[in-house]
Amino acid sequence: MTDATTGASTSTADPSPNRWLPLIGGVLMNLALGVIYAWSVFVAPFDADFGWTRTEVSVVFTIAILSVGSWFVVAGFLQDRFGPQKVAAFGGILYALGFFLASQTESLIWLYVTFGALAGAGNGFGYAIPIPVCSKWFPDRRGLAVGLVVGGYGAGSGIYGPLAREWLIPTYGWQGTMQISAAIFLVMTLAAAYLLKNPPAGYRPPTPAAAPAAGGAPKAAPATARDFTTPEMVRTPTFYLLWIAYCLGAAAGLMVISQLVPVGAAAGLGAAAALGLTIGAIGNTGGRVLSGWMSDTFGRLNTLRIMVLLSAAALPLFPLFAGQVVLFYLLLVVIYYCYGTLLSVFASTCADFYGTKHMGVNYGLLFSAWGVAGIVGPVIAGRVFDASGNYEMAFYLAAGLSVVALGALMLAKQPQAPAQAS
Repeated sequence: MTDATTGASTSTADPSPNRWLPLIGGVLMNLALGVIYAWSVFVAPFDADFGWTRTEVSVVFTIAILSVGSWFVVAGFLQDRFGPQKVAAFGGILYALGFFLASQTESLIWLYVTFGALAGAGNGFGYAIPIPVCSKWFPDRRGLAVGLVVGGYGAGSGIYGPLAREWLIPTYGWQGTMQISAAIFLVMTLAAAYLLKNPPAGYRPPTPAAAPAAGGAPKAAPATARDFTTPEMVRTPTFYLLWIAYCLGAAAGLMVISQLVPVGAAAGLGAAAALGLTIGAIGNTGGRVLSGWMSDTFGRLNTLRIMVLLSAAALPLFPLFAGQVVLFYLLLVVIYYCYGTLLSVFASTCADFYGTKHMGVNYGLLFSAWGVAGIVGPVIAGRVFDASGNYEMAFYLAAGLSVVALGALMLAKQPQAPAQAS
């Protein structure tokens, strides 16, 4: 039996529900959804069959990112009211349908609508579910749980990209690859949706919360005394400081991600630059998981501050050493790691600061910062690179954005819970 308002089960028949199943479901869902980051494997086949330029085809990814960010808030609103399973299943169906319909592509507009808008919408609906669900199941290890879930999103492209490029597309063509992918993703996301259940009412984790550090300060941010509604959340200054830090920190990372191959080519690395995509995916996934774990011990804001500071230091060094393969990869891992940290720890911070009852909408609004960053970062980097022909300026600008993000995080603090209505 399910509470229609919160989506939480009202049955307490099982005194010790298995909380690992929702976590497995969250990882499985995001492994499928993260494949959208591997979109570039289809660029060359489309160019070969239709003669479309890289710029024309790359618009598909921009549309998809916009769609993910736009529907994320809607999905959060729906899951807060109807529970996570139906919304997750709907997202999985849309995502798979987008891949299948894209396999019938004969025009750019069709590709924009199917893979960009439709698969992107399904991605947004699906991605919005695992983070709030696992935050509720793991209040004692929230950082690690959310890190594992969003780590699945980061790992999806790292697994699918080489598989599609080296085997699926050469064997089955881009059409067959999209159709096979659609079938696999439908099974994965529906199975994941079945596992993504909210905990029963009155649920308590089997392990105690993190012990206080010396001096009585909690290692990780304590759970808020009361769940904030969305209007209450947006009236706190902390929300805007977090939004600014999330947007600028992510924009800095996405500026690098969007220009990685051109920068590597400009630095004379050739094929080594393409391998940087896989190296970066490893760093991205590591940041999501390991920084999530770190934030349980050292605190959410402390972890974010350290990683944004590290990013601000690494970004100006990147163009200086881009021509040296080992340092190129090392700095790439650091930058991607810091970027992955944001996707993991900001979600846990939102749950700690504002509660989990309304987290679908609350984190959806905070996550809109990433959506803005996904447009602003690559556009700024591309224009700076094209206008000057000097990619160093894009990295210096990204470092500056990270410094401003760090300033916002230094000002942020856990908001006081709103007064209980009488």
